[in-house]
Amino acid sequence: MNSIDPRVMKELLQLQILNKMSLLSGDTSTSGSDDSGDFGALLEAIMGQAASSGSNDTTLSSTLGQTTGNIPSALIALNKSYTPLQSVSKESASTQYDNLIEAASKRFGVDSSLVKAVIQQESHFNHRAVSSAGAKGLMQLMDGTGRGFGVTNPFDPQQNVNAGTHFLSNLLKKYEGNEGVALAAYNAGPNRVDRLGIRNDQDLADRIHLLPRETQAYVKKVLGHKISFST
Repeated sequence: MNSIDPRVMKELLQLQILNKMSLLSGDTSTSGSDDSGDFGALLEAIMGQAASSGSNDTTLSSTLGQTTGNIPSALIALNKSYTPLQSVSKESASTQYDNLIEAASKRFGVDSSLVKAVIQQESHFNHRAVSSAGAKGLMQLMDGTGRGFGVTNPFDPQQNVNAGTHFLSNLLKKYEGNEGVALAAYNAGPNRVDRLGIRNDQDLADRIHLLPRETQAYVKKVLGHKISFST
């Protein structure tokens, strides 16, 4: 029986959520076709690629591109690298903060690609970044949040990444691993997310329009960055 990389399955599910979020937020750059049909087509195409060692990648990319654009090509490569029941390493974009990120990720149990995605969106890896609201550093921590995690200098990369990853870890635990919801809470605050009754990524897809447009865009962009850093 042919296998599909569980990482690919997870990313496909997130793509389905991203598509719903785009439609609900009025993003006309995303196809308006049926989500369940798109998901089924993606899964069938990737499974077909796994079943045939001689399948044509160009043809497959074209088929997948009809539903989700360029992102699936990364998923094809990811799935081709999959070996069931064996350890498969991830290749991530290299940054000067890789060691800090990897250490914090292991310490707090957060995927390093997600941490990098948050940093990319928050500060573009500028440890001196300050937002108009006063958020500081790589992971754009507000002073109160930073102090709660023992930060004395928000511009110190190690302190900032440790605190931001710890905060993100707490949110992932609170929302039972639903990354989209954790990201929405990271951006808009957990109280706001809780008031809307959003507990999982399906709730998020259904109620994304109730969150600020900034948060809607934030979740979509970070999940997109995560896919890039994961492949």
